[in-house]
Amino acid sequence: QVPVVESGGGTVQAGGSLRLACVASLRAFSTMSMGWFRQAPEKGREFVAGITRSGTSTYYTDSMKGRITISRDNAKNTVYLQIDNLKPEDSAVYYCAAAPGLTTRQTAGDKRIYNYWGQGTQVTVSS
Repeated sequence: QVPVVESGGGTVQAGGSLRLACVASLRAFSTMSMGWFRQAPEKGREFVAGITRSGTSTYYTDSMKGRITISRDNAKNTVYLQIDNLKPEDSAVYYCAAAPGLTTRQTAGDKRIYNYWGQGTQVTVSS
């Protein structure tokens, strides 16, 4: 069983919205911080958003701030990423990841702290 599974990607026109979901089949989900990353062709995997285990704190990449919202539902072992006003440069594979314990603004973007990763969901934005 894959511990982390993303869904919700697709092809959308510029200006549209998508809501990505990530279901984690992890017993300790409520104790884990979660993150979203993305990787465009021929580019490295970059941090998009993070959320602490209780959802009290959220972190966003400056390049997308104001257009994205991360949230979680611990009762459903699910974390969401709402992306509004999509742009062609947002086209990428979006990955969900889980990290044990608490993340901070300084650590949430560090891929090394995440030990569970999903297979990714493709987001394509047409102009």
